[in-house]
Amino acid sequence: MNEPKPTVALIYDFDGTLAPGNMQEYDFIPAVGKSNREFWSEANALAEEQDADMVLTYMARMIQAARSKGLSLRREAFRESGRRVALYRGVREWFARINDYGARRGMHIVHYINSSGLKEIIEGTEIAGEFRKIYACSFLYDVDGIAYWPAVAVNYTNKTQFIFKINKGVESVSDSKEVNRYVPEEERPVPFRRMIYVGDGTTDIPCMRLVKSSGGHSIAVYNPDQKGARRDMAQLIRDNRVNHVCPADYSEGSEMDLLVKTVIDKIALDYKLERMEAIRS
Repeated sequence: MNEPKPTVALIYDFDGTLAPGNMQEYDFIPAVGKSNREFWSEANALAEEQDADMVLTYMARMIQAARSKGLSLRREAFRESGRRVALYRGVREWFARINDYGARRGMHIVHYINSSGLKEIIEGTEIAGEFRKIYACSFLYDVDGIAYWPAVAVNYTNKTQFIFKINKGVESVSDSKEVNRYVPEEERPVPFRRMIYVGDGTTDIPCMRLVKSSGGHSIAVYNPDQKGARRDMAQLIRDNRVNHVCPADYSEGSEMDLLVKTVIDKIALDYKLERMEAIRS
């Protein structure tokens, strides 16, 4: 009987990581008649005024702005917005190529989203089907299917909870019992050392630091069209928060492509050594 392949989890932020900018800026914000600056300024001002979480206030502003313009607040309307989100170069082809590479190295690659963006919009993108689970902000819907209240709000600190859910194989967002149950590290479905976290900004720093300090690999990406971005992101390496910094270009042969394949090679070799050591003991 063939032994199951060990799982490697690739965990991505979305905005600025797989797609340039914020997902609301492609369709939703123009539809409510706001500029990007206006919308985010209003959401942030509300957070400061009420001493509230900025993720919750942007979600509140989405509902308020859509209602004021008579726009649909149905799940499908948000998903329709997702169909207009542009992706970085090579993202569409990335998943199949990395899955195949991992399989040839004896690894099972699984992809996750861990985002402060909106799950419903991500579900409408052309790559939604590539992910085992999308952890992101989402709305509650009434009996008529209309969004009326936040269901999940993902900010920079509570993002880390989803790393532990992946680590322990607990996929439900609402389950707080199993994720807190003690499980020896070697019995967890996805050990931290077999995680690769990809993010671009401050909301990802706690996750990137957690994965790196726990033996995994963290990659900070930046918009390749933005001048000086690599220099700015290099500070994360100097601060010991990430392992690597590279452009958000996922095409074959790119720096990102070669880096992730090399990390998979390392994970595969480490796993082989672990197995050899286990046999000797």
